[in-house]
Amino acid sequence: MSIPILNYSLSTHNHRVNSFEYLAGEEQPKLYTTINLPSSAEMDEIIWASYRQIFSEHQTLVSTQQPFLESQLRFNQITIKDFIKGLLLSAEFRYLNYDVNNNYRFVEMCVQRVLGRDIYNQREKLAFSIILASRGIEKFIDLLVDSEEYNENFGEFIVPYQRRRTIFQRNKGEVPFNLKTPRLNYNFLSKQFMPNLSWSGSVRRFRPQEQMPKAGDPALFFNMLNDISFV
Repeated sequence: MSIPILNYSLSTHNHRVNSFEYLAGEEQPKLYTTINLPSSAEMDEIIWASYRQIFSEHQTLVSTQQPFLESQLRFNQITIKDFIKGLLLSAEFRYLNYDVNNNYRFVEMCVQRVLGRDIYNQREKLAFSIILASRGIEKFIDLLVDSEEYNENFGEFIVPYQRRRTIFQRNKGEVPFNLKTPRLNYNFLSKQFMPNLSWSGSVRRFRPQEQMPKAGDPALFFNMLNDISFV
């Protein structure tokens, strides 16, 4: 018997309120969709927007590209929703995000990128983390992509986006989700397969040649004075 998702209250946050600052300007999101039969150039933009949303700008690399999924999307064999799910379930996404984070951080990151909003509260983060730990990453991704919230906002043919960027908090701005680092701090270096090195030797300082003392400079005689031993 599978564990059902934990009930949690929807705490009141600004990103749950209908947006009123989406006027014509830079805060208005651009929709990437295949509804209107996009051209080849427009399809390139749709694919690029999908990579940027799911992998973030830090991870949009040659190694994260999925040529087979791209080909299926270009020939209308799959929808954008299928393409997004394929990116989330790819080995590259798992290696760069799931393998190097704990469940709480991974859940928060997936909700931001897939549903286009931040986590409501710690209760919701705990509920999704239980699903991730008990049923695995595939069931967790299916839960997000097949959710009513995803279908209402993006459906089958729209690339997910950050639904509300501006949050009015004094002296605190809202960073776009795709600009947030996908990894944790140095406590997870061992999990990232990176050694945590500490240098115990002496530190050598390099001095540019143009800053070296010239002939006759008193600084040249300081070492001589240090070598003199007074009896």
